[in-house]
Amino acid sequence: MTLISPCGLLIIDKPVGMTSRATVDFVERPLRPVKVGHAGTLDPLAQGVMVLCVGAATRLIDYVHRLPKRYQATFRLGVTSPTLDLESVPVELPDAPQPTRAQLESALGAFRGVIQQRPPDFSAAWVQGKRAYELARRGDDVQLAARTITIHALNVTRYEYPEADFDITCSTGTYIRSLGCDIAIALGTGAVMTALERTAIGPFERTGALPAQRISRDKILEHLRSGAEALPDMPRHVANAVERDLIAHGRFVALDQPDGVAELAAIDESGALLAILHRSEKGWRPKPNLLAGGQSA
Repeated sequence: MTLISPCGLLIIDKPVGMTSRATVDFVERPLRPVKVGHAGTLDPLAQGVMVLCVGAATRLIDYVHRLPKRYQATFRLGVTSPTLDLESVPVELPDAPQPTRAQLESALGAFRGVIQQRPPDFSAAWVQGKRAYELARRGDDVQLAARTITIHALNVTRYEYPEADFDITCSTGTYIRSLGCDIAIALGTGAVMTALERTAIGPFERTGALPAQRISRDKILEHLRSGAEALPDMPRHVANAVERDLIAHGRFVALDQPDGVAELAAIDESGALLAILHRSEKGWRPKPNLLAGGQSA
């Protein structure tokens, strides 16, 4: 039993100007025919951490999506634009108020915790089978429903009107453009996002990311990390040879685990993730299963 090779997580530092799709293609090209997927789009104007799932680890994308994301964002107050950023030309608002730092920080309280957020018209959200930005670009009226998101942390790190910098930790599905503009609206003005950096996804920080410009097959293999790192709070179980064989064939595994534990990260002695085991009446079911040839029971 061996893991599909290569298999694991690659933490990439995406530069400004590169699309998320191009970043994936850049990594996938030297690894073909191995599949590569990403967990969390970054717009071309943004830079920072992307977690790429390589090989069988693409089965972990949903788990990576659940990890909180941290951003550093800069907004310019007193202006607005259709895209809420610099992809469209900002327009000055007449007689726009100039909030004080105290007013700005006071407004943030309403945006912390579990909130409702409407995605921007120029976004990749789906509307009746089409991307919202496709409809917005042709002038259609885009009707996007508000979504539930969580803002874990939101702080002003610099304020020199008209510019404000924010440090934001949030759930997946959060549109930082919309967050900054909604804060501005609450202050009676407008804003556009002028810079965005994703500094972390869960435990994966930009300081340890591989620059996208320096990717080769050898470099990718050198920097691959265990899929178990995407499951920082999940209990671990080091599988023995018999258990690894059962997992490889997609069969239930009999384990003695305390009540209340519903999921286990099954790893080998080196820490490589083999599968996520789910408790059931028949035993522990491996799904997703990263072992070669492994299928869920």
